[in-house]
Amino acid sequence: MSKQSIEDCVRKSLEKYFRDLDGEPAHNVYEMVVQTVEKPILEIAMEQAAGNQSLAAEILGINRNTLRKKLQLHGLL
Repeated sequence: MSKQSIEDCVRKSLEKYFRDLDGEPAHNVYEMVVQTVEKPILEIAMEQAAGNQSLAAEILGINRNTLRKKLQLHGLL
């Protein structure tokens, strides 16, 4: 899947989300999207790194301590 494909999926999902609101006001959309996509990103990175946090952090391009905090936040530790 290309970067463009991922962007298209997010765009289509957000368009559907706003349609489904049916006129109701939207709140905290940014946080909702980040929380929704962050957990699977972390899970896949950890799988690809065979559980090695240093390697997973490198794959993600983030600091290992940041990765650890995010893993804890999502109940992945």
